[in-house]
Amino acid sequence: MFHPARLVSLLLAFTLLALSAFAVAARFGERPISLVAALTAPRSTDAVIFFSLRLPRALLAAIVGAGLAASGTTLQGLLRNPLADPFVLGVSGGAALGATLALAFGLSTVGVMTPGMGDALVRLSAPSVFAFLGAGAAILFVLASSSGHAARAPYAALLTGVVFNSFASAAITLVKTLSDPNRLGAILFWLAGSLNYEHGATLAFAALLQVGAIAVMWALAGRLNLLGLGDDDAATLGVPVAATRRWLLLASSASVAGAVALTGLIGFVGLIVPHLLRLAFGPDQRLLIPTSALGGAAFLMLADLLARLSIHLFGSEIPTGVVTALLGGPLFLVLLRRRMRLDAL
Repeated sequence: MFHPARLVSLLLAFTLLALSAFAVAARFGERPISLVAALTAPRSTDAVIFFSLRLPRALLAAIVGAGLAASGTTLQGLLRNPLADPFVLGVSGGAALGATLALAFGLSTVGVMTPGMGDALVRLSAPSVFAFLGAGAAILFVLASSSGHAARAPYAALLTGVVFNSFASAAITLVKTLSDPNRLGAILFWLAGSLNYEHGATLAFAALLQVGAIAVMWALAGRLNLLGLGDDDAATLGVPVAATRRWLLLASSASVAGAVALTGLIGFVGLIVPHLLRLAFGPDQRLLIPTSALGGAAFLMLADLLARLSIHLFGSEIPTGVVTALLGGPLFLVLLRRRMRLDAL
């Protein structure tokens, strides 16, 4: 039974967790700084590092982590598979192919006209723009391919996404083979998943996209619970099955597209965080979606902090996606082994 008081207490606890992770991620890094100097001397080096580098990067990690984890738990419920990953629908493949093409052609920025702002020409990161366009194309392809199969829509979307990811992987290998060797490093670094220092406008747009997508997923969480009973039972209980599934697919895919466009392929956030919370709090999506968003934000902020601190150990910063894989891979195997043991009982 759903208890609103439990939801409120969990939201408060996870909000505190996310804020604590944000404070730690913004405070520490590869170089020690004085927080007092950063707050009292705006022109000091400490202030520049804190406000121009660490705060934006911590915010980006929070935004991306929230989107990946919330979309992960939504897709796991929609596909009725607790081990599903946010990238299964082909979004990662489309984004990776788009960014790879931009990097292979040597595009660093693209100009976008902004009507209403004096027709100003804004320079945006070309890999991010191409990644978002590639992810959008993948979303449209998957939705179009799975439409008309109401009874098998989750599996049709899943299979289409797997096939599209395989095609995109082959295309990326071809592009890397034909690319200038001097550009392969940038391609491999992007594919490994890393966080950059984005401008405030980019962060604001990314936050709005994720808030909107997560709001849609959370608003439909009750229907998503009923979809877990099966399409026929859900329809009997008054759920518009096709429309609900379409909106959930669109919202979760848009969330993943926005995240991947900014950071590359960062895995395990949308797999591990929802699965851990499902084991702790049960399968109710009304609890899982908001707590996964906050938990995912905290997880990625701390993982990115470890990536930045790795420069002291390795002499260079390793990609954040490598850190999440190193943390998430063993944990995933432990969870999988535990699930198999429980299924055998």
